[in-house]
Amino acid sequence: MDGDISRTEAASTLNDHAIAVQDGTIIALAPREQILADYPDAAHTELNNHILMPGLINAHNHTAMTLLRGMADDYPLMEWLEQHIWPAENRCISYDFVRDGTELGIAEMLLSGTTCFSDMYFFPDATAAVAEKLGMRAQINFPIFEMASAWAQNAEEYFDKGLALSDEYRYSPLINTAFGPHAPYTVSDSSFERIVMLAEEIDCNIHVHLHETAFEVASSIEQYGISPIARLNQLGALSPRTQAVHMTQLNTEDTKILLDTGASIIHCPTSNVKLASGYCPAADLLDQGVRVGLGTDGAASNNTLNLFETLRSAALLAKHQAADATALNASQALRMATLGGAEVLGIDDITGSITIGKQADMIAIDTHSPAMQPVHSAISQLVYTEAASAVSHVWIAGKIKVSNRQLVDIDLEALLAKSQWWRNTIAKVENT
Repeated sequence: MDGDISRTEAASTLNDHAIAVQDGTIIALAPREQILADYPDAAHTELNNHILMPGLINAHNHTAMTLLRGMADDYPLMEWLEQHIWPAENRCISYDFVRDGTELGIAEMLLSGTTCFSDMYFFPDATAAVAEKLGMRAQINFPIFEMASAWAQNAEEYFDKGLALSDEYRYSPLINTAFGPHAPYTVSDSSFERIVMLAEEIDCNIHVHLHETAFEVASSIEQYGISPIARLNQLGALSPRTQAVHMTQLNTEDTKILLDTGASIIHCPTSNVKLASGYCPAADLLDQGVRVGLGTDGAASNNTLNLFETLRSAALLAKHQAADATALNASQALRMATLGGAEVLGIDDITGSITIGKQADMIAIDTHSPAMQPVHSAISQLVYTEAASAVSHVWIAGKIKVSNRQLVDIDLEALLAKSQWWRNTIAKVENT
């Protein structure tokens, strides 16, 4: 494969290089002529004027909520949830809804360069089944709530169904499962304590919304006398297994807890800004050694699953927040969306960078367009331009998923017809 290969570990590029892939694994990385000489009989893809780079990792998403995209915009978080999203979900959510919404989300992510996503939503069995069928790498976080939903009636049923899902996918090469307690304000102390015990027992991660809004923090202090992060720390729920999503409200003590426990952060800048929830100090956390990945959040709050747009927003907002143009530079932003995300999800040994021995999860960016030229810096071009619209090819574990900007395993017209059907169905339910 001809072109520049972005190596985000070193924040550098290699010109006129190629890679060799066997059984989904990267087995060689060298100058193009050397690869062609070493593997003369291998099938190869020639990509002139392209940047070949690791696939993006969307570390937090509610993928099936693509079917709720645009139905409740311009509201603050709790009003958005309690008066719009939760009622809509109560009326419409089902296995079929999640199956079709997940397929729509995966199609969108593939076309914009994402090769792995972490999902937290109802009917995680539907999400996992679609991801595996389409050959998409994913961490499926099965939800834990105290309240009833269409998927489970109480905490015990959430645990039973989630653990059964974990058993089903224990040996999947593409799907990992994790506990997904929704948030401290929807999950009891006893449930968190049980999650901690079971996560250790079955070697699972814990993925949780945390410190998303000032209201959440104030409510916890009023009810428990301590912040949500301090409460989870007391319950033993913060550790290197923990993936804390949002974290827009942090003080010095909170940051110390993160550093002491080894918990990771997933930064969702676009969704947080749109909901006016606050801002995660991602650049400061990175500087202090906290692992930070990037997430789009769901399309109902962000409206797009385009992680290139999210990493650009992360870089720009960090500069604005710090009043410092050097804050969260292009290399750091790109790393958060690739290897950083893999580290947060605990899969950096298999993906997140173009490295010999890792899975061939890669994307190709076509620079042969006015918006992508001239290429003074490949890394800056990827972060600050419309790189998502230039994704031409996508591979996951060496298997082609997007070829010449066309989905390989998804019937796009049928998918769009299903999405329109769901739009009409939701509208009918809303009007009854």
